[in-house]
Amino acid sequence: MRPTLRQLQYIVAVADCGRFHEAARRLHVSQPSLSTQLAEAELDLGVTIFERGRNGATPTPVGAEIIRQSRRILTEVEELRTLALGGKQTIAGRIRLGVLPSIGPYLLPRVTRELHTRFPDLRLSVNECDTLELDRGLRDARFDIVISTPGDHPGLQSIDLFEEKLWVCGPPEDLPLGDAGPVRLSQLSKRPFLTLGAGHRLSKLIGEIAREAGTTISAEYEGSSLDAARQMAVMGAGYAILPSLYALSEAKRDPDFIVREIDHPQCCRRIGLIWRPSSPLAREFQEVAKLMQSVAERLLLEEG
Repeated sequence: MRPTLRQLQYIVAVADCGRFHEAARRLHVSQPSLSTQLAEAELDLGVTIFERGRNGATPTPVGAEIIRQSRRILTEVEELRTLALGGKQTIAGRIRLGVLPSIGPYLLPRVTRELHTRFPDLRLSVNECDTLELDRGLRDARFDIVISTPGDHPGLQSIDLFEEKLWVCGPPEDLPLGDAGPVRLSQLSKRPFLTLGAGHRLSKLIGEIAREAGTTISAEYEGSSLDAARQMAVMGAGYAILPSLYALSEAKRDPDFIVREIDHPQCCRRIGLIWRPSSPLAREFQEVAKLMQSVAERLLLEEG
């Protein structure tokens, strides 16, 4: 008996997460089930893939090679699946999309409606992840495409979808936010910036502009969501730095939400659609990207 594809997925997930319980959570299975399957794979292969310890699961030397081969096999299997999809006359079947949580809720509702209208046999499976997890998932073939910042996915194919400006939210009584127009970065030096956790590329960008502004990232708060950062900013914990789609959609929904565009060339980020260069669905993904470009342009105009 040989390891199954599912067992190979378990091996790669444990390698990525470093812990069995985190890998089980990622794959939506119980930890005992994952542990049993991995033990069976190790028995079939006659080797120990992971050393189990208090610090998690560490690949053995032979385990590291098995993990590398497992990634390659899973990628090739997914390329076979997408090759079959590419033989159809139109985009059809299930495409697994990974997306940044700061983008997904604001872009995807409109995108999915228009995709299903144009390609009625297409089914999107959507998962929101931070930048690092999106990159791992795309390279391991858990995702077919991702919506993310192209510069953080070297060696992969991408098409730019839109550029997002960064906006600032703070206490209503704060002077720079009391004016109607954009604020200068230099006006935001008296409070720390609030952002998401370290796995998000947005937090790295905000750290860079915090240094440019002469301030820091708040050491007392690390947000799990843009909503949480916004709430802390309104309470006076600092300035929440927010991307356009979120800032404009929330400002439109809540008239008491005070937000201002930051006037500085660093205060923006490019968002793109990204896929593996080996994917046989490259032509289809380019069509999807064009539709997303159109939707994003209209959304930003409507919200602005």
